[in-house]
Amino acid sequence: MKQIRVLKKNLYPWTRELHLYFGLFISPFILVFAVSTILFNHTFKPWDKSEVQSAQVSSLVIPADVKGGTEGIEPAKQILRQVNVSGEIGFIRHQPEQNRLIIPVSKPGRRITIDVDLSNRTATIERKRTDIWSTLFYLHKSPGPHNAKMSGNWIYTRIWDLLVDGVVYLILFLSVSGIYLWAVIKAERKVGLILLGAGGVSFLLIVFAIVA
Repeated sequence: MKQIRVLKKNLYPWTRELHLYFGLFISPFILVFAVSTILFNHTFKPWDKSEVQSAQVSSLVIPADVKGGTEGIEPAKQILRQVNVSGEIGFIRHQPEQNRLIIPVSKPGRRITIDVDLSNRTATIERKRTDIWSTLFYLHKSPGPHNAKMSGNWIYTRIWDLLVDGVVYLILFLSVSGIYLWAVIKAERKVGLILLGAGGVSFLLIVFAIVA
């Protein structure tokens, strides 16, 4: 019994500190997801500016051939290295009748389309700058479930993916530790029970509305 009391005594301050500091760590991520979710739900962007603010088109010669055929993601990576473009490759569209490759590339604040003429070994690159709200949308959806075999082909997308997974696990920890901290503080139990019950009823109503 004494060991249990010592464990409880040590557990509370550690849980409280971790709850506080983990909450502070993930707060910027929560802010990004919260704001972008509101914009998604209401299909609304503040100040309603055009999504694409400006575009620059440039043409340059690719100094090397695409090796290994045009299938898969490797040819696209070769081309990105040759034209000095970085970002997440969305997909690769091969147009064999014209002997061309179309490669859209995304990164926060940028949309880049590379149109490769394989016969002439040239690439036309269109760069578009997007507004801050479109950048939030990109971060919210990235890397996304679409085209799973290709998703996460940019190193920063993979890092963002790991960070988002970490935020989800920390939210689970904050939920469990929050319930524990509430249960330990006797003075807050009555109010906590009311709020916990209200949250539970709201959740059950949502589930009922979905499955009914």
